[in-house]
Amino acid sequence: MFQNTNKKDGYLIGSIGIKDAAADGLLSRQWLLTNSRGGFSSSTVSGCNTSRYHGLLTGSLYPPVDRIMALSGCIETVRCGEKTFNISTFEFNGETISDGLRFLKSFRRDIGVHFDYRLEKIKLTKSIYLLHDSDTVAVVYDFQSIAGPLEFSLRPLVGLRDFHSLQKSYAQLYSTAFGDGILIRHNVLQSCELFLRCPGMEFMADPQWWYNFTYLSDRQRGQGFTEDLWTAGEFECQVKSPTKIILWANISSRCRLEQILPLDIDKVREQLLGNQKEIIAPAKKDERLKKLYLAADQFIVKRQSNHHATTTILAGFPWFADWGRDALISLPGLLLETGRYDTAKSVLTTFASVADGGMIPNCFDDRGGEAHFNSVDASLWFVNAAFQYLKTTGDRKTFTQSLLPVIHEIIESYHKQARFGIHADSDGLITAGSPYTQLTWMDAKHDGIAFTPRHGKAVEVNALWYNCLRWMADFYSGNDTAKSYKDMAEAVSDSFRRLFWNGKYLNDCILPDGSADVVQKELLTPYGLRTLNAADSRYHSRYEGSASQRDRGYHQGTVWPYLIGPFVEAYLKVNAFSKESKKDAAGFIEPLLKHLTDDACIGSVSEIFDADPPHTPRGCIAQAWSVAELIRAYRLINGNAANH
Repeated sequence: MFQNTNKKDGYLIGSIGIKDAAADGLLSRQWLLTNSRGGFSSSTVSGCNTSRYHGLLTGSLYPPVDRIMALSGCIETVRCGEKTFNISTFEFNGETISDGLRFLKSFRRDIGVHFDYRLEKIKLTKSIYLLHDSDTVAVVYDFQSIAGPLEFSLRPLVGLRDFHSLQKSYAQLYSTAFGDGILIRHNVLQSCELFLRCPGMEFMADPQWWYNFTYLSDRQRGQGFTEDLWTAGEFECQVKSPTKIILWANISSRCRLEQILPLDIDKVREQLLGNQKEIIAPAKKDERLKKLYLAADQFIVKRQSNHHATTTILAGFPWFADWGRDALISLPGLLLETGRYDTAKSVLTTFASVADGGMIPNCFDDRGGEAHFNSVDASLWFVNAAFQYLKTTGDRKTFTQSLLPVIHEIIESYHKQARFGIHADSDGLITAGSPYTQLTWMDAKHDGIAFTPRHGKAVEVNALWYNCLRWMADFYSGNDTAKSYKDMAEAVSDSFRRLFWNGKYLNDCILPDGSADVVQKELLTPYGLRTLNAADSRYHSRYEGSASQRDRGYHQGTVWPYLIGPFVEAYLKVNAFSKESKKDAAGFIEPLLKHLTDDACIGSVSEIFDADPPHTPRGCIAQAWSVAELIRAYRLINGNAANH
């Protein structure tokens, strides 16, 4: 099914022959295009939107947040003589209208996505390209051969709503002619605006509401799953010979002149091709590494802060913004392993600039720039990422001037007292939180219930704390400061062994009353590590149902592929990086490498998988640390890893 190259539109990430794929498989397989602003375009390989997050254009008004699902899709109709072909596929009121799927022959993903249709003697390829630095999408209809004159019409379906929400027909949308296109906005002050233009086609005003689009994925997740979409009218034209028709769509907080000027699709393709070549160049001839590097690039975006753009890492698509923990765990794999050192520096200084009271933000508000500090480990992951950056790049200037002061503040605050009762206990170990907080990476909470609170002394938090102190002791090697950090680290080491090692494996969390939860053995699956053993009474075999049901199972059995990174690293270290251990480790990651190109989101790695076979992918369709740790594991196995 999958090929390695595509000379026309750059490096081919994946392709699917539709006749060989079941319909339900085409609904579960998805595609994703992203830009540098946090905007994206996404849907299923079938062309049918199954989620509120699907659409031709979701743009960011305040990168990378305040995202608006602007253009959901188009009703596309070809009329040839007495025959009418509808190449669109939608689900209304639970019934799939799949004329488009009937004519779809193949799907490809490279710098864009391409759908090849056969309408009897008409050959049509629909291509979608998302501009790299602009919330602009181009939908290209390439009529490669026709059987005679035909009529072609496009009816754009507009959401123009917060990307987490669903649109209803009481929204007051309207359109006005603007240049050679139309401008669509809400009838309220300070509304964002969607600009549509289709050169060579005539726009016929015909405003309508289309009701009850059904989203299968949202229904399965126990969420609202029906939406009304508005259309201002139709673009129409006659096609008398092979030609290309292009619909351009742009969203912004206000219309700017450059948005109505003609764009050149060939220049857009050249820019996307150039960007792709730059990303995959460090991978040389390693085909799998090329796909991993392209997957990594999707999460690297700009963050707007006080009219100054910095760089950050989005935790996952489609719904996550930039989370401190996720970004800093992901940084070594996404940036250091891929040689993007300047970008790594920008991400680190971005998070350093918003540190407060010795804490790195866990996340930022989805509709603005406000930082939230409800994490015990994000700050310690920052320390690790900063030292990994120094070790890899040797950039001592950036480290000492921009990162080290924040590290000192983190250590001082954690040693004495930070938010949420975070402090070093008398034994030197970090304790934090209460039964009502969710401060570690197992942070699922619903209706005030923290399903995996892990308050007290969590094992990975204290491993990170020890790691932090050891980094500092090595950095100041040879003076009294080094001795101070070394003494602190040794005290933590002694306490860690005494409290966490139970003779067979590590305890997970030491509660304030001294009792412990135990990390069970044999958690490895083809797609990562389970978060709980199947014998445990709290085990959830599937991540499904309502929000509450899903949150209960989020860290109670559910498989997390990002954990394959530390597992592979530990396995290789224990076995002295022997040839046999590398062969074993290659087998561990093989299913995830196949998943990258042939499952869920073509060209990325899912957030989580069901705990039990067949380990159905769930959660975000593209997750930063899933990709990052797969890259790191791959590089450890195959050599040339930045650090090990």
